[in-house]
Amino acid sequence: MKKPSPYLTFAGAIPFVACAFLLMIDVVTVPMLGSVVDVLSAYGLMIGSFMAGAHWGNHLSLTEDNEWRVKLPIYSNVIALGLWLGFLTLSASSFIWLLVIGFISLLVIDYSLHRAQIISYIYFKVRQYVTAIVVVSLVIAALQL
Repeated sequence: MKKPSPYLTFAGAIPFVACAFLLMIDVVTVPMLGSVVDVLSAYGLMIGSFMAGAHWGNHLSLTEDNEWRVKLPIYSNVIALGLWLGFLTLSASSFIWLLVIGFISLLVIDYSLHRAQIISYIYFKVRQYVTAIVVVSLVIAALQL
């Protein structure tokens, strides 16, 4: 059986696309879930924190002499805490733009990890595609607000 991670990664983009689509057609609330912007913001915070946590996990297996052993836990904490503080303090529109910056930053880190042969080419390719879908969805959503 193939690894489920690429499929789950793409599936994780579905709520971003769905929320952007709903905002485009002027649906602002969804029964049982509430505000589409709140759903998008909370989901974006969760996924951004999850991705930062993946970077934290990557650093645990690196050798003492690997420069990323120190960088990854710092970057992952800065991104996760920055997103959390933004979620708490920014307007919905500003927070969605912060998510755009956060997801692009996570991809830039992944690019460096791929070049350093810490993550695989296949994983990085999947991350590129999914990040593009997520960022486009977030930009579309932000432009609706």
